[in-house]
Amino acid sequence: MAPSSSTPPGVWLSAGFFALSGVLEIALAVYDAPRPVPFDTLWQAVGAGLLHFLVAWGLWRRIALCRSVAMVYCLAVVVTYVAALVLALAHAPLRFPSSVVVQSLFQVPSCVLLFPFLRSAQASALFPRPLFH
Repeated sequence: MAPSSSTPPGVWLSAGFFALSGVLEIALAVYDAPRPVPFDTLWQAVGAGLLHFLVAWGLWRRIALCRSVAMVYCLAVVVTYVAALVLALAHAPLRFPSSVVVQSLFQVPSCVLLFPFLRSAQASALFPRPLFH
């Protein structure tokens, strides 16, 4: 994704968020895994990261379906991590891995800011392409 004067900041920010989320997904899964890292853990981490990269690629290409997927993802992230926060504040006997804490610190504020943009008429105009031509 090379900078271009024709690429609006909204496209940069939304695609960049998902690309960075993919990197975090892979890096944190490997960090939390026992050593040596089992193949199935690595495979699952790369698969989860790949989904983020696909959404980032689709947003970069301004595909409307990827905008919809990004909105659903942002809603799901906020609901999931708020539920985890409620459990933690209620002193539930659960232990959260450091990857969950780091991802929540990155994804919740980002999704709270990104969701209103993705819903806006401006974003609708930025992501007009159908999945298939």
